[in-house]
Order: sequence, then structure tokens, then C-alpha cells
Amino acid sequence: MTHQHKDLTNKPDLGTHAEGTGPSRTQRPVYTDFLPPCNNACPAGENIQAWLGLAQAGHYKEAWQKLIEENPMPAIHGRVCYHPCESSCNRGFVDHAVSIHAVERFLGDKAIEEGWEVEIKAKPSGKKILVVGAGPSGLSAAYQLNRMGHQVDVFEAGPLPGGMMHFGIPAYRLPRNILMEEINRIERSGVTIRLNYKVQDIAAEKAAGNYDAVFIAVGAHIGKKADIPARDAGQILDAVSFIREVELGNAPKLGRRVVVYGGGNTAMDAARMAKRLGADEAFIIYRRDREHMPAHDFEADEALGEGVKIHWLRTIKSIDQNAFTVEVMNIVDGKPVPTGEFETLEADSLILALGQDTDTSFLRNVEGLSFKEDGTLIVGLDMMTGAKGIFAGGDMVPGERSVTIAVGHGKKAARYINAFLRGYPYEPKKKHPIVGFESLNVWYRTDAPKQEQPHVPLEEAAKDFTEIVKGLNESEAKYEASRCYSCGNCFECDGCYGACPEGAIIKLGPGKRYHFNYTLCTGCAVCFEQCPCHAIDMKVEIPFSDMESIPVKEEVEEF
Repeated sequence: MTHQHKDLTNKPDLGTHAEGTGPSRTQRPVYTDFLPPCNNACPAGENIQAWLGLAQAGHYKEAWQKLIEENPMPAIHGRVCYHPCESSCNRGFVDHAVSIHAVERFLGDKAIEEGWEVEIKAKPSGKKILVVGAGPSGLSAAYQLNRMGHQVDVFEAGPLPGGMMHFGIPAYRLPRNILMEEINRIERSGVTIRLNYKVQDIAAEKAAGNYDAVFIAVGAHIGKKADIPARDAGQILDAVSFIREVELGNAPKLGRRVVVYGGGNTAMDAARMAKRLGADEAFIIYRRDREHMPAHDFEADEALGEGVKIHWLRTIKSIDQNAFTVEVMNIVDGKPVPTGEFETLEADSLILALGQDTDTSFLRNVEGLSFKEDGTLIVGLDMMTGAKGIFAGGDMVPGERSVTIAVGHGKKAARYINAFLRGYPYEPKKKHPIVGFESLNVWYRTDAPKQEQPHVPLEEAAKDFTEIVKGLNESEAKYEASRCYSCGNCFECDGCYGACPEGAIIKLGPGKRYHFNYTLCTGCAVCFEQCPCHAIDMKVEIPFSDMESIPVKEEVEEF
């Protein structure tokens, strides 16, 4: 791709530019901050650019501390997040997006290796919160509320914490020792987790424990069923129960040939797990084509690489013992349409991967709560339900479902719960404008291809549940962090300082950035043109003739 200078043709009309200083200047440079697209795209709201900058400088513990301000589980997210931040990365317009998730994983793993702990500085508030569900949303909310000084108890119906991270993500993607290390750290920070305890009556639990607020974060653990005519059908399982039983050491006997019905990431995982459990053949049947599948491309690629076969544009019409009758489909206007053409497929087991539902039956008698048709809870912008003091998030509320989205819900809920408990409204900070690639000056940057994470050869990966993707070492992670453009925010590169022909830019010292001496500045915009990350804007000045009655004040930008 050709590197270009910043386009200055769309600058505001500043009139005739006059050389010289003082009153002849028609524009002035100002240091400003924009929102990097990676930060904006992160569902957990991480300040990605900030911790990448610290990692780039080798300040790994400080980078980790900055990261966990928003997300307490970086070693987990570095493995399972689908990193929408990278899809938005401006570096992708030049060579490859920064591998943000790989650096996040490096920091998370290093924290585990070094035994870094969460620093709690808030004074105890005297308030108690009950969190129902120890999945990613519940753990995130509990962690944030604990950091705010509140006492938090988490009640989990299952035998292990983690929710769908434990029972929906296979160990070859998320090793269980990594999962438990990060959850244990949350516990060590002061959060109490009670396992094998299913909450049946929210109001009674709230009153019995003298809780000031409740956050409901029950995951989607119920597999959706399919209305398929079946006569003497063989073994039929839902994917969620199948993955859960494997995790608990109760893997079912699947037989030689296994069919998985669905086209999402869970379907890919179920088929890959079937291969690892000894199935000779694992087939995925999906009614749409690859272009319209909900699974991520790399998930399908890895499944195919491990020997899973995918029958696109097929839907199961009936089952007779081990014989599956499937109808061929066509895509018309993005929707699958039957063709009337049928095929027969033999298999020993069927795994249904058609999505998950949340069990909200235990909430039906709570006064003030309302539900959508799919059973999810309706909440306000403050994530509070219709019952005062009862909040909900994660899979409990309508919207997309992922670990990172759930963690973001938990953090957001914690902020509203904290405000509710302290008696003041929470107002989210207004976001800065997003900086796009067209605003950057990357012409002098050299190409630096992304550092790829090592991957176990796919032909070997399906042999067991060993983790299939390896992490970056320190030099690789530092290199990858250094690929960040610091879009929209000054990183003290001295580009403006070195380019100014008038010596009008003053260095304020490490971490303090720069200051403009407007007495010397001519408004020539060279600093603006040289700034690689668009941390400088040019502002129109009021003509000198209109300024006689306006007091002049030197401005120092604060960051």
C-alpha cells in the first residue's frame, strides 16, 4: 500500500496566510486527544493504547495494572476474545493489524508467572452486593465492585466458577489452569464465591443476606432444541450439555460417526471435541453457506484443518435410527430456501448446536421484572431491572453474547450499582472523536509484519485437549506492542519539536508531553503535518482587529 502524507486540502478556510509572528497568524496548533479505534471497538472498554504503550516500553507490570482496571482476566481474553479491536486497528491499512490479543495474553500469563496481585485502594463502604452467577459478567461486576470498596458475594449454581468459560469453551482453547488462576486472583482480592448453590428466590436471598443490591448474571446454559421428526433415533445431545459433560469427566460414547447440527462457534467446537474423543468422522450440517455462517472464519478453518467435514446448505428433515435425511438448500436474498432435493447420511450420534437460552424461571415471581419473548430480562440504560436495586447483565439481557461483551456488561453494571449505593447518578464520560487512518501521517513508518503466534500443526491438534495456540515470548510481545501507531494521542516522538522552524515547542519532560509558545508560533502547521498520530489540530484564530477587547491567556493543554 502506498504511504501518504496527511491530506491538508480539507483544512478550514483560514484566509490568506501571512508570514511572521503574533497578529499575522491566522491559525494556531493545539495538542488534543482523540479516541483510538481499538479502544472504541473493545466490548470490555479497555484502554488498549495505554497498556500497549507501557508494554512497548517494557513496563509490563504497569501495563498489566492498566489493563486490569477494565478487565480482570487478560490471560483468558488473550485466548478467547474474538478481538474486534484488531478489526478496527488503523495499522491494518498499512500491513497487518497489531496482534493486540497476543500482547494481552503475554501480560496475563506473565502476571500469573510473577504472582502479581490486584491493588485495592478504596476504603470499605459498608455496602453488600449479591452477584448471582460466577460467569464472566458476574465475576467482572464482583471484581469492579470490590475495587470500589464494597463487600461482594457470588453465588454459583455449578460445581466450578467461570460459567460458559468453563463449560462452553474447550480446554484446547482455554487451559483450565489459566482460567482458575485468574478467577482465584479475583477471590484473593476480596470477592467471596460460593459454589453449588442455586438461588431460587432473589427477594428472600436479598433479605436474608442483608444485601443492598443484587446483580443477576446467569449464563445461557440451556441448549435450544430442534423440531425434527425422529423414529427410533440414536443418541441426540445438545452441544452445551455435551461440552459440560466432557468438562466434568463424563464424556458420552459417541460412536464412529458424529453429526453436529449448526453453524456457530459452538458447533465447530463440538465437532472438534468429537474428533478428540475418538470419533473417526465428524460432520457439521448447516443450512446456510460459509459466507452466512455465524462462526468466525478461523474457527471453520481450524475445524476443517483438523479433519472435520462441513456440509453447507443442508438441513435435517427427519431421522430414522442412524439414517439422517437432509434437504439441500439454496441462498436467496441471504436466506436459505428448500430445493426439494434430498440426501441420506449415516451417523451414530447427533449433537445439536442451535444456540443457547437462559433459565429465568426463578425470576418470574419477582415483582417489577419484565421479560422479552426469548426469556431475557429487560433492563434500563442503568442496567437496573424494574425492581429497585436488582440489576442484570451478560447473557441475561438482550444482545450479542461473548466473554468480552459479558465482562463489559459486568463493569458497566458495577459503575451503576456503585452510584446507586452511594446515592448519586453515574454519568459515563463523553468519548473523544475517533481518529481514522486518513488523519495519520505514516509515510515515514517502515513496514513491520505482525508477529504470528505459534500454532500446533492441525493434523496433530486433534489428538488431545492440549492448548493449540502458543503465546509470544517477551521480545516478540514487545515488538508487537511497538507496532501500535498511538492513533490520536501524543507519545512524545519529538516529531513536532524537531520540525518547528521557530523553536516554538517546549518539551515538558517525560510523560508531560509538550507546550506551544504562541509568541513564537507562526501557525505554519509544520508540526501538524509532521505529527504521526494526529495529536495536533489547527484551530482558526480570531482576527487581531477583533481581539483588542478579549484578554489573551496562554493555554497549557492538560492530559
